[in-house]
Amino acid sequence: MPISVTNSAPSAQDIQQLFDRIAPVYDDFNQQLSGGLHRVWKQMAVDWSGAASGQTGLDVCCGSGDLALLLARRVGPSGEVYGVDFSPAQLAIARQKPAQPSRLAPLHWIEGDALTLPFEDEQFDAATMAYGLRNLTNLTQGLKELRRVLRPGAKAAILDFLQPQSAWLQQFQRWYLDTIVVPTAKNFGMTDEYAYIGPSVERFPLGPEQQQLALEAGFASAVHYPIAGGLMGILVLTR
Repeated sequence: MPISVTNSAPSAQDIQQLFDRIAPVYDDFNQQLSGGLHRVWKQMAVDWSGAASGQTGLDVCCGSGDLALLLARRVGPSGEVYGVDFSPAQLAIARQKPAQPSRLAPLHWIEGDALTLPFEDEQFDAATMAYGLRNLTNLTQGLKELRRVLRPGAKAAILDFLQPQSAWLQQFQRWYLDTIVVPTAKNFGMTDEYAYIGPSVERFPLGPEQQQLALEAGFASAVHYPIAGGLMGILVLTR
């Protein structure tokens, strides 16, 4: 039986405005909250995407561009990478990040909607997404669009938070959100902006449900790997 997924408030406009507001502190905030581990997790997503030298890669919901830059390093100067996001403020920061043309693929920053990607069918050899799928107002449509733009046999790796299944990890996650995230957000003047994280994680489908949604969207295979003790996961999809 198909899974019915509904994403209540916040709306797409709410989320877009939120990411525009947090753009100036987004990178520093992620660095502090994860102790720098977010870069390790993003590199894992690049590894699982199967991206290789000379290929054309896509980073959906690219935000301030960290993962797209890792993807550009992986495909190298003979490849090409597109980063797409619906937050112009996040893209503005991505465009300001220093690049190393001798080591990185050419980067194209595109303002666009993950539910209606502004690309041709079967355009990309590999794709990544970090902390974006959870915020889409229609997960199935987002997965269908991702599949549409991938070439046959290409892979996508989707990194996001995960609601842990063990009772003690659930308690730890709640403690972390209440005692680490909220005070840190308050220090940045972003308490209200980051209040959405807890509810969004609670609404987000678990790993097996994500796999089923991806298969229903047309992917040939879908495997979800819990990481960080089950507090996060990477969904690996094959077109």
